[in-house]
Amino acid sequence: MKPKSSSGGLVYSTEGGRMCPVCRRPTVQCTCRKPATEAAPSADGIVRVLRETKGRGGKAVTVVRGAAGDLLKLSQELKAACGSGGTVKDGTIEVQGDHVEKIMALLQQRGVKVKRAGG
Repeated sequence: MKPKSSSGGLVYSTEGGRMCPVCRRPTVQCTCRKPATEAAPSADGIVRVLRETKGRGGKAVTVVRGAAGDLLKLSQELKAACGSGGTVKDGTIEVQGDHVEKIMALLQQRGVKVKRAGG
């Protein structure tokens, strides 16, 4: 006979919602770790621009990571210059389509250190 696993426990409660597996409190009141949404971008001063297709049905998306300042305003300017849509998620800017070279040129004109990331 197998002994019961000690790692089991309450995962969801209708009263508190999702529960932290470590401290067993609702994730809103969790004290053992910081949420991933508060993660600070890398502070090396270099903006990285890459093209992603993974998990997007084969569609290309240009991702800008490490940009400082008002991301919403910057994303609006980049989207307007590229003539496409996009969004700001978790401290990164996503522009629909493959616009890596155009975005790198625009950021370099602003005096930002830019690197192409990925393959």
